[in-house]
Amino acid sequence: MNPRLDNIFFKTAWPFMLLTFLSGCAAALFVPTMSLFLSKEVNVSPFAVGMFFTCNALCGIVVSQLLARRSDRQGGRKQLICRCMLAGSLACVLFACSRSYGVLISVGILLMSIGATASPQIFALAREYSDVKGRSGVMFTSWMRAMFSLAWVVGPPIAFAITLHYGFAVLFLSGLAIYLLCALVAYLGLPEFASAASARGPQTSQANGRAVRWLFVASTLFWTCNNMYLIAMPLYVTTQLAQPEGLAGWMMGTAAGLEIPIMLTAGWACARLRKHSLLMISGVAAVLFYVAMLSQTAPVMLLLAQLGNALFIGILAGLGMLYFQDLLPGRAGVATTLFTNSIRSGAILAGGLAGVVAEYFDYHAVFLVALVMSVLALGCLWIVGRVDGSGVAH
Repeated sequence: MNPRLDNIFFKTAWPFMLLTFLSGCAAALFVPTMSLFLSKEVNVSPFAVGMFFTCNALCGIVVSQLLARRSDRQGGRKQLICRCMLAGSLACVLFACSRSYGVLISVGILLMSIGATASPQIFALAREYSDVKGRSGVMFTSWMRAMFSLAWVVGPPIAFAITLHYGFAVLFLSGLAIYLLCALVAYLGLPEFASAASARGPQTSQANGRAVRWLFVASTLFWTCNNMYLIAMPLYVTTQLAQPEGLAGWMMGTAAGLEIPIMLTAGWACARLRKHSLLMISGVAAVLFYVAMLSQTAPVMLLLAQLGNALFIGILAGLGMLYFQDLLPGRAGVATTLFTNSIRSGAILAGGLAGVVAEYFDYHAVFLVALVMSVLALGCLWIVGRVDGSGVAH
C-alpha cells in the first residue's frame, strides 16, 4: 500500500464526510418536525398531513431516479450536487415564508425532492472517486453511512429544541444555512470528473439486471418491516404492554447506538466475507428480531432484542448500497438511488400496512406481518445470490 497514494485519497475524504453529516442534519431538521409544522402552522387535517408525506415520497422517487440516470449518462455529478443543495436552500426559504398548503405540497415538495437527491449523488461520487483512485470504497462508504446515522442521532433533538424556543421560521432558516454551507463545501472540496461514469464502466449483464430487481424487492421489504416496527412499537409498548414511554425511547436509542459500530464492523468484515453473505446475516437477524418482538414482553428482553435490530439495520444500511453499486458497475448514480428509493418505497408501504393491521387486529399483529415479510425478503436475497451473473455474491 503506497502511503503517498493513501494521503492523496484521504485528503479528499473529509468533504465527503462533512457533506454526508451536514446533509443528514438538514434532513433531520425537516423530517421529524414536518407533521408538527403542517398541523400547527399550516392548520391542515391529519389526512392532509399524510398526503403530504406520501406525495413527498413519490416525488422523491421519481426526481431522484431521473436525475440519477442523467448524471450517469452525462457526468457533471459535482455540479448536480451543488444545484441540489441550492434547491434545498430554496425549499427552506419557501417553508419559512409560506403557509399555503397548495404551494408547499407542489413547489415545496419538488424543491425538497431535488434537495434530497444530493445525498445519493454524494455516495455515488464517492464510489466513482474510489474506483478512479483504485482504492477500496467499502470502509470509505461505511464511514460515510456512519456519519449520516450520527446526524440523525443529534439532528432531531436540536430540531425540536429550536422549534420549541424559537419557532419554525428559525428552524427552516437554520436549514437554509446548512444547505448553503453544503453547497460551498461541495463546490470547493469535491472532486470533479469530466466524463460520465457510464462511459468508463462495463455494461450490466442480463443476469445482473435480474439480480438488481430481486435485490430491490428484498431491500424494499426489509425497509417496510423496519418502518412498520418504528410506527407500531411505541404504541405497542405504551398501550398493549402498559409500559412507560421511556422504554420505547430506550429501545430506539439502544438500537441506534449499536448500529454505528455494527455498520463499521460490517465494512471491515467485507475483506473476509462477501457482501451477499453479510446481508444474509442481516436478514436472519431481522427474522430473529421479529420473533423476539412477538414472543417477549419483559422490558429487559425487549432491550436485549435490539441487538438483533441493530445487526439487521446496521448491515443493511451499511452494505446494501454497496451491493447495488457492485451489481451495476459504472452506474453509481442509478445504483445508489435504487437503494435510497427502496427505503422510500418501504416507508410508503409501511404506513398503509401498519395502519390497516393495527386497525383490524392490534399492534402486536404488526410484528407478525413484519416477520412474514422479513422471511420473504430473506428468500428474495437468497435468489439474488443464485441469479447474480457477475460473481459478486459468490
